[in-house]
Amino acid sequence: MSPLVLSVLLSLVSAVAYAAAAIVQERVAAAADGPRYAPLRRPAWWGAVLLNGVGAALHVAALAYGPLSLVQPLGALTIVFALPMAALFVGRRVGRSAWRGALMATVGLAGLLSLTGGPGAHPLSDPDRRLLAAVTFGAVALLFALAHLVGRSALRAVILAAAAGVSFGIASVFTKTVAEEWTPRAPLAEWTSLLVLSALAITGLLLSQASYRGAGLAAPLATVTVVNPVIAAAVGLTLFGESFRYGAAGTVAALICGAVAAGGLVRLTTDRLTRPEDSPAVSSARAGRSDADAAGPEVGQGVDVGPVPGTRAHLEVQVRSRTVAGRP
Repeated sequence: MSPLVLSVLLSLVSAVAYAAAAIVQERVAAAADGPRYAPLRRPAWWGAVLLNGVGAALHVAALAYGPLSLVQPLGALTIVFALPMAALFVGRRVGRSAWRGALMATVGLAGLLSLTGGPGAHPLSDPDRRLLAAVTFGAVALLFALAHLVGRSALRAVILAAAAGVSFGIASVFTKTVAEEWTPRAPLAEWTSLLVLSALAITGLLLSQASYRGAGLAAPLATVTVVNPVIAAAVGLTLFGESFRYGAAGTVAALICGAVAAGGLVRLTTDRLTRPEDSPAVSSARAGRSDADAAGPEVGQGVDVGPVPGTRAHLEVQVRSRTVAGRP
């Protein structure tokens, strides 16, 4: 097997692992019976963490056998694999609008990544690393605060997913830096970058877990899948000295691909905003409320209690408060 074919296979299996991890995370979040960010007592969540680790390891292995221009676009297939896998294994159906949005995001991202990266890259200096870490944590904190100010759960989830994508994207940048400068003679020389890398990876994992609460699978996963490499590519263009391929034509094509990917994300978000919540907790609550409403009388409806046996000088009637038509 040639190294190029092996790289493609590793990339595809990596995308499947990431997709499976996202499905498990979404199911854990849909249960809504534990912490939003770190459901540590859920074994399924630890399975998702393991799958994410496997996906990352396979991605790094694919980069060892194939070029970045091939491996990175193949990583965009995560959302394409996740939707049919969710429908097959957990019965999570996806509408046509969400499928169109997912395909737009994937095609746009793949095109953008295939045009990114060129000769002339150089490692980050220590001041650049400190500045990048400070700006990244500040941006993630700002997105986190903005998410908690938004009332709609779907929009809040997309913002949290964007924050997770920023964390993962900059973590990739620090991974590249550590991999290029690490030497066996001084294994702890890059300890500060390793610390930042670990903090960003954990932050991204927790934020991505929270993004699935009440928002389904497609929109948060597509947001993380797009924002992650786009942020990494933007840093490569600005700090690593990389450039778009094919000069001005490549730049124009990259802008078009970016617009297509952004349009796919907007389509996914608006599709989720126009549909009611469909998590198990909400569905069961609605079912319970509907049953209660069906069992009780409507407001203004008379109730026939039947004849009262015997002779009564006074008849006492006790009225107890209950929920009628969903109103307290």
